[in-house]
Amino acid sequence: MGSARKSAYALKDKYAIVGIGTTDYSANSGRTVRALAIEASANAIADAGLKPADIDGIVSYNFNDSAPAIAVATGLDIPNAGYAVDFLAGGNAANLIVLSAVAAIEAGLADTVVCYRAMNGRSGFRLGGGREFRALGPTQYTAPFGWITYPQAMAMWCRRYQIEYGLTPEQLGNVAVTLRENAVLNPRAMQRKPMTMDDYLASRPIVDPFRMFDICLETDGACAVVVTSAERARDMKQKPVYIMGGAYGGGPQQGDDLFDCIRWPDHSKNYSHYIADDLWRSAGIAPKDVDVAEIYDCFTYSILMQLEGLGFCGLGEAGSFIADGHIRRDGKLPVNTHGGLLSEGYIHGFNHVIEAVEQLRGQSGPRQVADAEIALTTAGAMTCGSAMILRR
Repeated sequence: MGSARKSAYALKDKYAIVGIGTTDYSANSGRTVRALAIEASANAIADAGLKPADIDGIVSYNFNDSAPAIAVATGLDIPNAGYAVDFLAGGNAANLIVLSAVAAIEAGLADTVVCYRAMNGRSGFRLGGGREFRALGPTQYTAPFGWITYPQAMAMWCRRYQIEYGLTPEQLGNVAVTLRENAVLNPRAMQRKPMTMDDYLASRPIVDPFRMFDICLETDGACAVVVTSAERARDMKQKPVYIMGGAYGGGPQQGDDLFDCIRWPDHSKNYSHYIADDLWRSAGIAPKDVDVAEIYDCFTYSILMQLEGLGFCGLGEAGSFIADGHIRRDGKLPVNTHGGLLSEGYIHGFNHVIEAVEQLRGQSGPRQVADAEIALTTAGAMTCGSAMILRR
């Protein structure tokens, strides 16, 4: 572990994201997941000013709900994908696959790598219902009692936090309302209808304390980025966005069933608390240096845990931090400027990387954060996750 952390210093700014691409986000794409992956990846390659023949690596992550990397490489007519990897992982891997592309290039396995996530998350394999997991591992023992979905698991953590720190429904609502304000300005967003606090409070309860607007969207779509060396990046079509650093991991028992809320040592802390030191050290910066943050928001509450875990505010202070307007576009830490997974769409968190790159390029239109130089992206909500620091 120590050598890996040490290498992060050596890799700072040596690699860059040079292309980004997406599909439309919808409730029913009417297409195969492979077709979505090919479209987003082709768009990212073109955005970089490259051709498929220039790509020699491809990497993705999935829950057995997507197209294999090698199949997407074939569809793109990539002649020789010497590095083709699929991570069996959830939303915690959105930054991990970019960092793995960096590692592959550093190791000489590839020169230019496409990273993508594609899913028919509404019309196909739906993560929200939990049906697909009921016979897997420890879940087989909890599912017969109705303990099976991600909203149920996260709601338990949130309820505990409410009791300990006095979090109010309105403070959770501030997250949903703020992110919707951003989505209204985003032509890619699935939810662009303005939302008031009254709208939030009137939305139907799903699992206490979560209402409908506390839970992310289910989405069909795909995102992709192209990663290469900083040296090669200088000759690309777009201004490079440099990878300053990153981290992946979690706390004790991170490999346990995430529905096991009994053995997790401290429910006020998720993975972000345990990777924070490595993250900031790898990039050589502090939380105060971040201009815009794209924080994994499968639920409103997950943003609060990560704000505290990564050091933007103290334990138990995130509700007030948000209520004071600090995560708004004109606040001290603009968060999820595209509307996030709650309002733009849920491409398993990888759309956060797209938004971070657009912000640093100055291509976010009316939702652009002025003079954004450094961006944070995070991925994960509970026991393990990843984060990355990017700069223009």
